[in-house]
Amino acid sequence: MRSVIRLALPLLLVAALPLAAQEKVNSAAMDKIRNEGLYKSQVMDVVSYLTDVYGARLTGSPTTKAAGQWAAEWLTKNGAQNVKMESWGPFGRGWTNDRFSANVISPTRYSIIAYPGAWSVGTNGPVTGDVVMAPLDSESDMAKFKGTLRGKWVMMTPTQDLPANFNAFASRYTDGFLDSLAAPVPVSQGNPATLFSTANRVAAQMLALKRSQFLVNEGVAGVLQYGRGDEGTVFAASTGSRDPNASASVPTIIVASEHYGRMARTIAKGIPVKLEIDAKNTFYDQDLNSFNIIGELPGTDKKDEVVMLGAHFDSWQTGTGATDNAAGSAVMMEAMRILKASGLPMRRTVRIALWTGEEQGLLGSRAYVKEHFGDPATMQSTTQQSKVSAYFNVDNGTGAIRGIYQQGNAGVGPIFEQWMQPFADLGMHAKTMRNTTGTDHLSFDAVGIPGFQFIQDPIEYGTRTHHSNQDVYERVQANDMMKNAVIVAAFVYNAANRDELLPRKELPKPRPAAF
Repeated sequence: MRSVIRLALPLLLVAALPLAAQEKVNSAAMDKIRNEGLYKSQVMDVVSYLTDVYGARLTGSPTTKAAGQWAAEWLTKNGAQNVKMESWGPFGRGWTNDRFSANVISPTRYSIIAYPGAWSVGTNGPVTGDVVMAPLDSESDMAKFKGTLRGKWVMMTPTQDLPANFNAFASRYTDGFLDSLAAPVPVSQGNPATLFSTANRVAAQMLALKRSQFLVNEGVAGVLQYGRGDEGTVFAASTGSRDPNASASVPTIIVASEHYGRMARTIAKGIPVKLEIDAKNTFYDQDLNSFNIIGELPGTDKKDEVVMLGAHFDSWQTGTGATDNAAGSAVMMEAMRILKASGLPMRRTVRIALWTGEEQGLLGSRAYVKEHFGDPATMQSTTQQSKVSAYFNVDNGTGAIRGIYQQGNAGVGPIFEQWMQPFADLGMHAKTMRNTTGTDHLSFDAVGIPGFQFIQDPIEYGTRTHHSNQDVYERVQANDMMKNAVIVAAFVYNAANRDELLPRKELPKPRPAAF
């Protein structure tokens, strides 16, 4: 899930501050973790299984369940206990694309780069039709095109200019940038004149429903959606409904910008373009629930207290979900293996959680938190909530961990600073009070549990791989992954063995609309 840096209010339980000065780091344990993770790593093998063998892991699909079963077996084989696939829901129906081809057959034959939108209906065999440009931005537009679109492949968005890419796709954070994160930033209130009002959102939703019904009534072959991206990169999207009782809809195909542009420019010259698409998609309505993968390394004298680590397991449908987020899942699985293989005793229980439904709104982690720890709508907490020291998350791609977002928790700053010192040579030294949004740590933070996301080098995450057809194994950086697993394992080990739970912020106020 993409993240946005924000400032979180530094609410602190002041009584926790003196604990930081007493923080100790077990150097021998850090060396064991480092040696196990850097010289005996299995992290890239895990990535390969999740991406190459199982592929895209769209929540609700049989592929995702099969990958989840493999991950649960892997965790068990590597020493985790109480491993289970814990059900949550309802999520909605599952979906897979089983077959797809798209070819222009006149005026010149060529194949196009394109993908069915997630939860789109299929074509029920090859469908050939003319391509037409028909912007349907209002009810008057629909009236204008009424009776003219039957059997057509409909474009509704004009082409866009694609500037040359003069900068590299991949990058790493400079030390100067990381240092700048220590400075607070003002919280933007936004411009009321440009805010998208509730009334406008409702109007847009109503128009979309009318347009969808119009396309069904017109009997179009399907919709061709402009694929955000360039150089053959296509970013995924959901274009259908997970609701098993959803109204009828038409096939929606996301087309690479270059091929979308070629077809659009040809028909603008008055030359007909005929397109053949064959999309076989399958819906799965038998089980509308999904699951989270849970496993533990039991603690010793404080085993009723818990340190959690996690990442989202699901992905979008166009690539194989490598950097988003097989990378994070593999790092967390490898961290569990490192902790077990190192033979280091841990006082608190360490619990891994791999989430599904994250791409649809952190659904898996929200369901888990509500079931086990508390409801942010009421802030009624369970007894377990007070026994969770922290939750650590990885979900910003394959890049090396360079630091950690404190989520506005000032009390953990001096502690994390000491935990980072053994890994300064790996490039980790930054901490910031700021928050990064859009990842599963927010589900824990919402009920008062310290939840943290690590700061990672961007590499190609925002430019090339995030939610795209280029999100594949080849884009995962092995050296970064090994370092990340070591750092996560070390943070979890330190949290599991310190005398006290990590400091907490003030308990959030109830937010009835939050979830």
